[in-house]
Amino acid sequence: MAPSNSQIAHIGLAVEDLETALSFFKDVLGHEPTGVESADGAEIASLRFGDVDIELLKPQKPDSPIGKFIAKRGPGIHHICLRVPDLDAAITDCQSKGYQMIDAEPRTGAGGHRIAFLHPKSTFGILLELTD
Repeated sequence: MAPSNSQIAHIGLAVEDLETALSFFKDVLGHEPTGVESADGAEIASLRFGDVDIELLKPQKPDSPIGKFIAKRGPGIHHICLRVPDLDAAITDCQSKGYQMIDAEPRTGAGGHRIAFLHPKSTFGILLELTD
């Protein structure tokens, strides 16, 4: 996969209070969310910054992935999502090179996009999401 064919799709920020977080982006930066939806046990508000989105992720339940993240680490950067030209090929390539995948097969994420996560143990402690 050539580096020029990959790009940052979005950065996921875990937040405890979606309205407070949205107020900052609206009042300070003048951004309104492009939409709010639910996926993976989180309420997700997307804000567009050029070609990259910021996703504000509020847990719907304490035992959801975002709820557990906040309980363990507090609010902050949850993950970085990279857009790749071919998600299936990227998963296969990662697995063949020994990278630990959370998702061995693509699944549906926010916005109906196909996604797969790499385990942070394989990626320098950073949760990376791949999408196409």
